[in-house]
Formats: sequence, C-alpha cells, structure tokens
Amino acid sequence: MNWSDLLDPDEETVRAAWGDVLDEETLRLICAPPAREDLPRPGFRVRSDIVLAIFLLPLLVDNGSDVVHQEIDVLMSSTKVIVVRKTPDIGPTKQASPDPYDISDLVDMFGRGEVVVPGKVARVIADDVAEAFLDLADELVDRIDDLEDTVETTDDLRSIHREISRFRHDLLHLRRIVTPTRDAVRRVVDGRVEIADGTLFPHELELEFGDVYDKLLRAGDALETARELVGGVRDYVQAEVANDQNEVMKRLTAAASILLVPTFIVGLYGQNFVDIPELHWRYGYAYSWGLILGTTLLQLWWFRHKKWI
Repeated sequence: MNWSDLLDPDEETVRAAWGDVLDEETLRLICAPPAREDLPRPGFRVRSDIVLAIFLLPLLVDNGSDVVHQEIDVLMSSTKVIVVRKTPDIGPTKQASPDPYDISDLVDMFGRGEVVVPGKVARVIADDVAEAFLDLADELVDRIDDLEDTVETTDDLRSIHREISRFRHDLLHLRRIVTPTRDAVRRVVDGRVEIADGTLFPHELELEFGDVYDKLLRAGDALETARELVGGVRDYVQAEVANDQNEVMKRLTAAASILLVPTFIVGLYGQNFVDIPELHWRYGYAYSWGLILGTTLLQLWWFRHKKWI
C-alpha cells in the first residue's frame, strides 16, 4: 500500500500525490484553509471507492490559556492513503504556531514492513485524537479546581468571571468536536463505513476502533464533569458577589440610619412656631446636641454589635 504525508497542501499537490481523479467536494474539504471558529465537522465521508476521514486534534496554545484544533485528514482507498496535516489558526496569540501533528508512529508502522490496511492509519490518528481529548479534559478539570480555590483568596472577581467565560467557551467547542468524532468512530465499529470492495476496515480493525470509542466516551464524560465544575464555580462566584453586595447594603443602611435620627431632631427643633416647647430654654441648644450625640453613639454601638459596620 502506498501512503503520503502532506502539510498544508494545495489542490495541485493533492492531485499529484493521489494520482487519480478526485471529485471537487473532496478536494475542497482537503484543501480548505485551517479555521479557528468555523471548523469542519469531524467524521467519515464515504464515496464508492474512497473514504475521507476528518479529525480535529485539540491543542493548548498561548501558554496553556487557549484551545485550538488542528485538522488532520486521511484520504483512503483500497491501495493508497494520504495524510493531510494542517497548521492550526491560533488567532491573535503571542505564541508561535504549534508543531505539526507527529506522524512518527505512522512512519514506524510502515517502516516495519508489516501489512497495513488503509483503515489502520485512520485508527492510529483517531486514537491520538481520543488521547488528546482525555488529556485536555483532565487538564481543564485540574485548572477549574484551582480556579475554585482562588475564589476564596482573591478580591478581583472580574478576572474570575473572565476565566469562567473562557472555560465555558472552550468546553462548548470541545463538546461540539468530541461528540461528532465519537459518533463517527461508532459508525466504523458498527461496520457502516466501508468502500465497495470492503478492504478498508476488517473486523479486527473495527474492534480496535471500539477501544477508541471507549476513550472518546470517557473524554465526553470528563468534559461534562468539567462543565458541571465550571457551573459550580460560577454559582460560587455569584454567591460571593451577592454577599459583598449585602455587606455594602448593610453599611449603607447603617449610615442612613445613623443620619436619620439627627436629621429628625434638627428638623423638629427647626420648625417655625412660637409655642415650641424648650424654645426659650437656656440649655436647649446643649440638650439637642446631647440628644444627637447620644442617639448616634447608641446606633453606632448597636450596628457594631450586629457587625454591620
């Protein structure tokens, strides 16, 4: 079996490597530039004599603060295979582009001289993708745990909100990738992906895809756990914000109450009536100040006792 490895090829390169005529849709999918948001849907696209497998490998970039997906396509027929690797679009990041997908396992496999069916190449890449999802899910769970611990010690809840939003965004994209990847592998396990002569995925290889399917199931469960953890951290942060707002309201209420009684006393004695009691009292001015200070000190003691101030 002949196989080729292409990195970011154009249509002429793909045609030259394949040798036979390819339909325009397959060429468009293989040669489409890498995207960051509008990603292709992972899966197997079957024609009568060829199968195109599209995989998306998750990668951490920008010092581990961002997730991108590297597209790897596998074009297979009964006699040849082309592996197409695409450099991922990492967007406006300060980090250099990640290294291309490592094909050393494929090189070793073909270098041993063993008989390799074309579907074996797709199995090796699918297994690497599943392992990458598992590793990334574990990494995200650990980081979310660390973020939850940070909530209790930081005063910058805005940065925590930004982190939560980033985690939710990454988890949403990862779930959108891992689910169709899992479904595509399940199709192989069920024997629903094959060309006319039935040479791509023999029964033994379908069993190996079953192991990949189990890994993708575990990755999906781990991502679901991470999503629940992010929701818990978000609720915790919102509770902390609500508690801070309650403390502010307590202090404002205490300040308003402290000013309320002196304002009432001043307003009472400021009425313009002739027959106001204590109007001509010699000690009235000192008495009003004493009343103001006494009620203010009493309220201060009470609010301090209630730990409102």
